[in-house]
Amino acid sequence: MGGGGEPGGGMKSMSRIETLASGYGLIEGPVWDDARGPLFADVVYGGVHALAPGGEVTTVFPHRRGIGGMAPHAAGGLVVGGRNIGFKAFAGGTTQTLLEPDKDRGLIGFNDLSTDAEGRVYVGSLAFRPVGHEEEPRPAHLHLIDLDGSARVLADGILLTNGIGVSPDGKWLYHADSRTQALWRYPKHGDGSLGERERFVEIAPPGIPDGIAVAEDGSVWIAVAYGKAVMRVSAAGELLERIEMPLPMVTSVCFGGADRRQLYVVSGSRGTSSERAGSVWRFRVDVPGLPIAPARVRLPD
Repeated sequence: MGGGGEPGGGMKSMSRIETLASGYGLIEGPVWDDARGPLFADVVYGGVHALAPGGEVTTVFPHRRGIGGMAPHAAGGLVVGGRNIGFKAFAGGTTQTLLEPDKDRGLIGFNDLSTDAEGRVYVGSLAFRPVGHEEEPRPAHLHLIDLDGSARVLADGILLTNGIGVSPDGKWLYHADSRTQALWRYPKHGDGSLGERERFVEIAPPGIPDGIAVAEDGSVWIAVAYGKAVMRVSAAGELLERIEMPLPMVTSVCFGGADRRQLYVVSGSRGTSSERAGSVWRFRVDVPGLPIAPARVRLPD
C-alpha cells in the first residue's frame, strides 16, 4: 500500500474543469441519477437538488438539512443521512426511518453512506457536530443496514466518518476517517461483515480525506477537504494524479454521465469570503466509475 502523499503523480492543473452551479453553503452527498442527473445536498441550508444538463437546478426534496451522504434505493427514491438514516421517495410522502442513532451510546446522527453490490447500506455515525460547532471529537461507529432492515455495528473508534466505497471485486470496503488523516480499508466478507482495518492512504495536512468514488479499475478518487484538490490513488494506494480545484473545501465526488466518465466534484464555503460559495464542478476522466448499486434494504411497513 502507498502512503498517498505527494510522490508519484504530483500536482496537476485541470484546464477543463467546468463550474456547473454555485451559491450553496456546504454541498455533500453527490450521487448520479439516470433520470435526473447529479443530485446533491446542502448541509447548511437544506434540500436535495438536481442539476439538469442545461445547468438548471431543481429542488427534489426541499426541507431536510444535515445530509452528508445519499444512495439510490430500488423502491424509487434515496437513502439519506443526517439526524437519522431515512428513505425519501421521489413520488413524495413522509420520510421513512431506517436507522435511528443510539443516543445511549452518545450518537447524534449519521454522515456519509454507500451501498455494496447486494444492496446493503454502509453508513458512519457521528458523536459530535463537526459543522458550525467547536466540539471535541468523540468516536463513533461504522454501521451496516442489512437487506432485512436489521442494523449492526461493524467497527468502533471512528472519529470523523466520511467517504465510503467498495472495491470492484467486492473484497474491500474503503472508509475515510478524516480526523486520522487517512482513508482506511477493511476486508469485506460475503455476509457484509468486515475484518480488521488497515491504513490505505494517508493525506498530509492541512488536507483531510472526505468523500470518495471508486473507478472500474479499482482506483479511488478522494476529495481533499481544506486541501483544494481531488486525488486519485491506485488499487494499491499509490498516488496516480492530484488535481487542483478552485476552492479549498472540496467535500465529495461522484461519477456520472452515460459512460460514467464525468467526475462531479462538490465543495463547501469554508476558506472563502462567502457563506454561499459551495459549488459543483465537472471534468472528464479516462477510467469510468463504478455505478452505485441501489439499496435493497427492507423499508418499514
